[in-house]
Amino acid sequence: MRKVKNKITNWPQYNQALTQRGSITFWIDESAKKAWHCREHHGNRGIGFEFSDVAIETALIVKGVFPLPLRALQGFIDSIFTLMDVPLRSPNYSSISKRAKTIDVKYDIQSKGATRHIAIDSTGLKLFGEGE
Repeated sequence: MRKVKNKITNWPQYNQALTQRGSITFWIDESAKKAWHCREHHGNRGIGFEFSDVAIETALIVKGVFPLPLRALQGFIDSIFTLMDVPLRSPNYSSISKRAKTIDVKYDIQSKGATRHIAIDSTGLKLFGEGE
């Protein structure tokens, strides 16, 4: 049996599809921006938290999508905010590490497709794959 080769005839569309494989889109809702910093004391002894649970959960989910060390994760999130011209900064790696034990992060990446959308609103972070 001979192996059948697929001959590509639509090179512009094929090249565009290959280029878009690395595409990712971030949306940050205005309510999420307002909820990024912690406004209430946690109730325990010691200094209060600077970043809200939404910020820590967002960082942990981004870490789940892009397996980065915590210091690199902090830089990655900061660079996304800079590119989006969002006046926020990432929780520092130490805060993420300490608070990761107390926040239950549940996410499921349903699609392994080429496009992923990450939406952040005041209820948390949502991941969307191709076709969702």
